[in-house]
Amino acid sequence: MSGSAMSGTSDVSVASAFSGMTRVYPVVFRAACPDCRAGFELAASALRLVIGATHRTTFYSFTCPECLTAVRKPAGERIVELLTGGGVRALRLHSTL
Repeated sequence: MSGSAMSGTSDVSVASAFSGMTRVYPVVFRAACPDCRAGFELAASALRLVIGATHRTTFYSFTCPECLTAVRKPAGERIVELLTGGGVRALRLHSTL
């Protein structure tokens, strides 16, 4: 917004808005293994998100760092939002008829 749109305000660049930040922390996600029941944190790069046409074909997966089990869990709309917002890359499945 410019200063003329609202009195008493001025233009703020993105660079100046973030100039006070000294460190950026990576996003981590809390997860648990259904097999060994270990709880842990995973980086976005450790998660895989698959978005299909239905709720049955939309899921996220990861490998448990404790027991090395491949874990697959359903992902509803909110989970998809959180994962993609946190930097998890999504694979979108397309059906061909």
